Amino acid sequence: MSHVADTDDGLDLQSLVVHGHRRAFRRAGAGPALLLLHGLGCDSSTWLPVLPALAEHFTVIAPDLLGHGASDKPRADYSLGGYANGMRDLLSVLGVDKATVVGHSFGGGIAMQFAYQFPERTERIVLVAPGGMGPEVSMLLRGLTLPGAGLVLAVAGLAPLRPIVRTGLRVLSRSGVPHLRDLDEVADVYTSMCDRSARQAVRHVTRQIIDWRGQVVTMTDRAYLTRLMPTCVVWGARDRVIPSGHFPHKDHPERFVRTVLDFIASTAPASHHRGRWRGLMRRGDTATLVSVSADATA
Repeated sequence: MSHVADTDDGLDLQSLVVHGHRRAFRRAGAGPALLLLHGLGCDSSTWLPVLPALAEHFTVIAPDLLGHGASDKPRADYSLGGYANGMRDLLSVLGVDKATVVGHSFGGGIAMQFAYQFPERTERIVLVAPGGMGPEVSMLLRGLTLPGAGLVLAVAGLAPLRPIVRTGLRVLSRSGVPHLRDLDEVADVYTSMCDRSARQAVRHVTRQIIDWRGQVVTMTDRAYLTRLMPTCVVWGARDRVIPSGHFPHKDHPERFVRTVLDFIASTAPASHHRGRWRGLMRRGDTATLVSVSADATA
């Protein structure tokens, strides 16, 4: 079962029901597939500043992850592995066999997990201020795992407080202080968290990957596998969310698009070979990575 929005540019939300759950997504353009995965508490709209330009070169698919945006928010598997499975299934239903996977923040963790679970379906990965690169994470995210955090979020999202908090965050984001500019995106996250089901889904996610000491699930022990997978890392120089600049695709959309285009043009898509992966895993090679390009934005 599916619903496709009536749109000329493909930027409006469409939806498919996969395994009984509605999955919303945006699809635009033509050519090689580019899968865009948003961060925790966000949705596919975070990619709108760059989606039209990327769609001039690629078939761009930007889903609302389960538990986020217009997708369903069931009591379900919100682990990284579960999300990677969900993205494989969505691509399968859409008839997409392989993709370059672009993941922001928590979506970066999903991108790495997708490449780890399904290397035969991953051509490249682009990690945008990614989670899963180490234990560092903000105190705010750590706080979501503590007892009573759900009650605090529920109180903060009470109807009388919503316009005050949203307006305050947006005003601060426009103050001209570089470290506060991401608060505009935080205001959108706050708005989504006012919904009880979305709030519960986000807390399910955080309990899977974070505790009070930081990120529990990281990909650092398997990072050497990127020797066989073209990898690009884009990270804001002033990122204070994970260790403002946490949203380089929104802060510098033209530079971000140029970085992605240059990376894809300069690398051949990965071709999975079980023997090469087996040999690399047997060696457990943790030497310096050789196929990683990085771009830092202000």
